[in-house]
Amino acid sequence: MEQYRTRSPQYGPRRDRPRPPRQPVPSQAGRGAGGEPVRAARPPGPPGPRRRPMPVRRPAPAPAPAAGGLPNPRLTGLGSGLFCALVMFLLGALCSALFGASLTAYGVLFLPVSALTALWVRRGDLMTAPVVVPIAFAVGLLPVAGGEDGTGGTLMGLVTALATQAGWLYGGTLIAGLIVIVRRIRLVQRRRTARSASASVSASAQTAGARPRV
Repeated sequence: MEQYRTRSPQYGPRRDRPRPPRQPVPSQAGRGAGGEPVRAARPPGPPGPRRRPMPVRRPAPAPAPAAGGLPNPRLTGLGSGLFCALVMFLLGALCSALFGASLTAYGVLFLPVSALTALWVRRGDLMTAPVVVPIAFAVGLLPVAGGEDGTGGTLMGLVTALATQAGWLYGGTLIAGLIVIVRRIRLVQRRRTARSASASVSASAQTAGARPRV
């Protein structure tokens, strides 16, 4: 009898040959491990349009002060009085040294100082400008109308200068008063405009909120 040679089961398939890929069973090809249907992955579509980032709006820088512009400080009531008195005293000493104690030159210089005092005082202290201007005029007269007989002579010279130069005193005070009145009127108009604008904005907001929604 012929004997067939059989390969012992210890020898497995040869490793030099590649294994064929496993094919899914037709009954379970479209289902997952738990028996749930598995959807086929869709190929990636073309990329959509990219959104550009919104530009960040930065606040505009404050305008630089104009070169050579006039200073525009804001003085309190006390500060405006000290400024006017100090400037007039220095101008009085200058007139006494250069112009031979000329009261006319002193009166002319008093007018622009009065205008600057009324322009530079802050809004809350506008009414102090016409008050401090005459006081500063009297303080600046001390070096101009100084007498040779001591304190009594100085006081007599001061009273005489105030009596003879009352026109310059009234003129400077009138200029300061007019500037203060104009600034006060403009301030009241700005406040009224701001109030009306805020009232219109609030009314429009209330009207928009009261509209029935469809």
